[in-house]
Amino acid sequence: MAEPLLVGKSAHDIALLPAMANRHGLVAGATGTGKTVTLQRLAEAFSRSGVPVFLADIKGDLSGLCQPGSAENVRVVQRVKDLELKEAFEFAGCPTVFWDVFGEQGHPVRTTISEMGPLLLSRLLELNETQCGVLTIAFKVADDNGLLLLDLKDLRAMLQHVSTIAKELSAEYGNVSPASVGAIQRALLRIEEQGGDMFFGEPALNIMDLIQTGEKGRGIINILAADKLLQSPRLYATFLLWMLAELFEQLPEVGDIAKPKIVFFFDEAHLLFNDAPKALLEKIEQVVRLIRSKGVGVYFVTQNPLDVPDTVLAQLGNRVQHALRAFTPRDKKAVAAAAQTFRQNPNLDTEEVITQLGVGEALVSFLDEKGTPGVVERALIVPPGTLIGPISLEQRKAVMAASVVAGIYDKLVDRESAYEILKGKVAVDDGDEADAEAAAKRAEFEKKRNEKATESEAKTAAKGGSQKDGVVMGFVKSAARSMGTAIVGIIRRGIMETIFRKKR
Repeated sequence: MAEPLLVGKSAHDIALLPAMANRHGLVAGATGTGKTVTLQRLAEAFSRSGVPVFLADIKGDLSGLCQPGSAENVRVVQRVKDLELKEAFEFAGCPTVFWDVFGEQGHPVRTTISEMGPLLLSRLLELNETQCGVLTIAFKVADDNGLLLLDLKDLRAMLQHVSTIAKELSAEYGNVSPASVGAIQRALLRIEEQGGDMFFGEPALNIMDLIQTGEKGRGIINILAADKLLQSPRLYATFLLWMLAELFEQLPEVGDIAKPKIVFFFDEAHLLFNDAPKALLEKIEQVVRLIRSKGVGVYFVTQNPLDVPDTVLAQLGNRVQHALRAFTPRDKKAVAAAAQTFRQNPNLDTEEVITQLGVGEALVSFLDEKGTPGVVERALIVPPGTLIGPISLEQRKAVMAASVVAGIYDKLVDRESAYEILKGKVAVDDGDEADAEAAAKRAEFEKKRNEKATESEAKTAAKGGSQKDGVVMGFVKSAARSMGTAIVGIIRRGIMETIFRKKR
């Protein structure tokens, strides 16, 4: 059984049980109260327990996870002394991979238009129901004619095509309004101006590349540079929602396991729920509820618990609440609501304490071995042993160069797809060379992964157990992911539409 993850201390240790970590969680608190450092502590604790992590770095402060902390940090040294951590604490970095939609501060993160699908894309583009219907028709026509939708220019060409042959399509597919096509094209232009065009293309992210371990069996921490991405909040929220859907679709059911396969931190969580229609909120709640059976833990990070809908909040069993301010009647109402989300401690006035917590101090409640929420306790958060604060540009480049996915995603590949076919053009020749180089890197990477899987399977067999997702299944999945054909996009969209389809 995995060792408990020490997160804080009161009169005793307060630890998160790895077996309960996929029951999800919440880290909340006002600006400047220590949320980011708590997130860092949780991320490194999971990593050292062998659990991969994905998180978004909103301010650039979390890049220090890849470097060891320093005894020169007086506050950390003093906190270690106050908590009497001794041998339970060490300054050490974690294996890290940096990602960036814009390809500036990390390896590029891309998906294809086809894999995103019309429903999530409609959410990103803020389309109404009629416009969403037209977009769905464009996808259907592309599928029926074997036209790959990989990037924005493919989708633009496809929309122009269906608009041109709208009369021919009406009987079989439905009406295609020129006004709706124009509205979608304008929405695509807005997304492109915000940098969204860099998110769509190939090579597309293989979501399984996030679930890796490094030296000493420590989970790799995947850090998404989100400072620039957050300037387009709709793109940020849709991107993370797409990642959750991909994890849900690709991972097998595992039931109760000793520790999660991956833990996913969703910072600035309110952006996911702002202006989301009721049907989408219901589906998000459904994904959060069901994805734990895939071995995925989802942790929302936000200023106030009220930023998260009650139906989703009810799924978050592990809670860390930093200080909230109560200067106005509205603030006081929020404090009271936050206090009511905990299992009450008869020795603690939760509502009063929330406003009195110092920096790095929090109210904590974790699930016990039976899945029951513990009574809320006031605790000092254990400081991270990794560097608090950002790293230098040179350090970031060094980490990227040594990354397990170095060379796989760095070069954009523009192969023949809907745009080239509809416009009568030939695929860009440069893409062939980049594609071959990325494929070679991918083959080497997959070989190493399969070797790890073989070792894991052998260890499992030696213990008399079984492994549901062995090397053969891994090979099949790898082959399916690398096909790059329209049929793969259709299958994925089918599952994602099942998850996110609006109620009729």
